[in-house]
Amino acid sequence: MNPPGVICIYGAGQIGCYVGARLAAAGAQVTLVGRERVLDGVRGHGLGYSDHLGQRGHMPASSLSLGLGPGAAVGAGLVLVCVKSGDTAEVGGLLGERLTPGTVVLSLQNGLRNTEVLSGQLPGCTVLAGMVPFNVVTPAPGRYHQATQGQLELQRHAALDRWLPLLRRAGLGPALHDDMPAVQWGKLLLNLNNPINALSGLPIRAMLHDRTFRRCMAQAQREALSLMRAAGIRPARMIPLSPGWVPAMLGLPDALFVRLAQRMLAVDPSARSSMADDLARGRTSEVDHINGEIVALAARLGRDAPVNARLVALMRDAERGGRTIWSGQDLLAQLSAA
Repeated sequence: MNPPGVICIYGAGQIGCYVGARLAAAGAQVTLVGRERVLDGVRGHGLGYSDHLGQRGHMPASSLSLGLGPGAAVGAGLVLVCVKSGDTAEVGGLLGERLTPGTVVLSLQNGLRNTEVLSGQLPGCTVLAGMVPFNVVTPAPGRYHQATQGQLELQRHAALDRWLPLLRRAGLGPALHDDMPAVQWGKLLLNLNNPINALSGLPIRAMLHDRTFRRCMAQAQREALSLMRAAGIRPARMIPLSPGWVPAMLGLPDALFVRLAQRMLAVDPSARSSMADDLARGRTSEVDHINGEIVALAARLGRDAPVNARLVALMRDAERGGRTIWSGQDLLAQLSAA
């Protein structure tokens, strides 16, 4: 089957390169637009992928188109936007000058507002919401590993139909949804863990084996769930457990939690949050677009969100050169005091 057109991955970082590698291996014409450092790794090593199930593949650099700027997106039929949420407005403005009417633009970003921002700047395009529930790590230059289970979660739309066979051949799912805001809120609820993981200095699995860090996660989630209920928001279930029950599970003794968690979610020992990677590389994180959304929701309701506000403050302090590694006990004390 012939591919339906060129796919541009705009923001080819860990998620973008992994998705691009799988699409290219399935026969897609893929253009990667990203940082010079990332593209140099692809030029020198090709683009390889692997996952927690043992699947793997490798594409030579010659089979891909690599670009540094928005001009590389010209002519693409599908654009996957994978940049950080703070860069969405700038990217939307750049793409708005180059994409032809009818182009399908799919946001594969954290946060809640990216499709709204992109739609305002790409009025002739079909802008759809997507969500990536899995974690990707980079064990070597040019190689991208899916370290947790999951498939792409995408907004159902007729404009996406011609791309679905290719996405399925690539092993990316996807699961289609009519209510993407519920899915995004569900993912946001789980992502409240990201600053906790970043400040722990540990891989996700090792952090989850420490009950004090899990109690930090439970505090952030309970606060968020209370505010969501007040606002009439019903987050979708992203793991085999209702969102309202997750904080209670996080508080279980270590041995019991580990047994239950292993049945629900496969996590590679190397998995870390994207916020942990940002902190390690000296980049500004997306904490304002994750925990900050809970703070903003509280403000709209005339309430406070002290736990999530404290996590935002601790991450911003760490990014400015403050304390970057916290024990579970110290972090829990900070959040409990808040």
